Amino acid sequence: MNGPRLIATCLGIGTLPGAPGTWASAAAIALAWGLHAAGGFAALGLATVALGLLGYWATSRPLDGRAKAPPEVVIDQLVGMLVALWPLSIGLGQIGAEWHLWPWPGWVVGFLLFRFFAIVRPPPVNWAGRLAGPLGVMLDDIAAGLLTALIVVVAAGVAHGWF
Repeated sequence: MNGPRLIATCLGIGTLPGAPGTWASAAAIALAWGLHAAGGFAALGLATVALGLLGYWATSRPLDGRAKAPPEVVIDQLVGMLVALWPLSIGLGQIGAEWHLWPWPGWVVGFLLFRFFAIVRPPPVNWAGRLAGPLGVMLDDIAAGLLTALIVVVAAGVAHGWF
């Protein structure tokens, strides 16, 4: 496997049987946890941006002129799920909570919502997905991550009595 393919498939996660996007989204939770533990939101945010840029570069190779990425290309799912987890990392940092206190309701809800939006593709996810090439591949899942993050923030606000 060459470099772009390793990145596009998230080191081969995209080649796992079943639902490769779901595998990549689950891997993103572990990655986000480790990044948050290592350096808080700064580490998670920087890694997300770096992986997004790498994903844009890497997904242009497997497309070979096709408008849609093959199922094994899952870097977009990984990056989108990392975006969905940003509110958890930011919130933990704001309250000074220890990294091992990763709030499981937030990541479970985030995971389920992200997978729902990535599969159903409501607006604005479907609008971003209409863009051709690697930009569309990456942006639709980033949009799903942003939509998830927004709902997670609102749900946390309701759960914690902020709203």
